Amino acid sequence: MSWFAKLHETFIATGHYKLILNGFKNTIIITLGALLIGVVIGSVIAIAKYFSEGVPSLKVVDVICDFYVTVIRGIPVVVLLLIFYFIVLTGVEGVPVAILTFGINSGAYMAEVVRSGINAVDKGQMEAGRSLGLSKMQAMRKIVFPQAIRNILPAIGNEMIALLKETSVAGYVAVVDLTRAGNLVRNNTFDAINPLMLVALVYLILVVGLTRLLKVFERKLARSDKRN
Repeated sequence: MSWFAKLHETFIATGHYKLILNGFKNTIIITLGALLIGVVIGSVIAIAKYFSEGVPSLKVVDVICDFYVTVIRGIPVVVLLLIFYFIVLTGVEGVPVAILTFGINSGAYMAEVVRSGINAVDKGQMEAGRSLGLSKMQAMRKIVFPQAIRNILPAIGNEMIALLKETSVAGYVAVVDLTRAGNLVRNNTFDAINPLMLVALVYLILVVGLTRLLKVFERKLARSDKRN
C-alpha cells in the first residue's frame, strides 16, 4: 500500500480527520483562553506588588502574591491540571478546566513579565502623572501600564507559544486536544506513524508560524520606537 493510500485509509476513509480538526480547535481555544486569563492574573499581581512595595500596611498583599507565584510555579502543570479536574472542579467538563488551569499557571509566569515591564517604565512617568493631579491608580492605568504592556508584548507572544505546547497534556483530563486526537486515531487504526507525525507537524507549523509573526511584530515595534 502506498503512503498516500495509507493516509487516505487512516484519516479520510474512517472520518478520523474530523477528530483531528476537533482536537486542533480545542487546542486553539484552550491556548487563547488560558493566555487571556494568564495576562489578567499576571497584570493584577504585578500591579498589586507595585503598589505594596515599601508600604507596610500592604505587606500582606505582597506576601499573598509571592505565595501564589511560588506555589503555582512549583507545581508541575500536569499535577495542577489533575488537582483542578478531580478535586477543585469535580464534574466540570475538561475544556473549561484546562483553560482555567493553564491560565492560572500562566498567570504566575506572566506576573513577573508584567512586573518587569512596569519597572522598565521611567519612574518619572508616575511622578508626572501625580503632578497632573492623577491618583496613583489613575497614573498607573493611563500612563504607566500602557507603556509597560507595549514593552512586554513580545514576551506575551512567547508565552502564547509556550502555552500552545503545554496544552498537549490536556488529554490527562479527558480533553480531546490535538495530541489526544492523534493518539485516539493511532489506537483506532493501529497506524502509529501517520497520526503522531501529523500532530507533530501541526505543532511545528504553528510554533514556527507564530515565531515568524512575533519577529515581524518586534521589528515593527522597534521601528516605531525609533520614530518616536
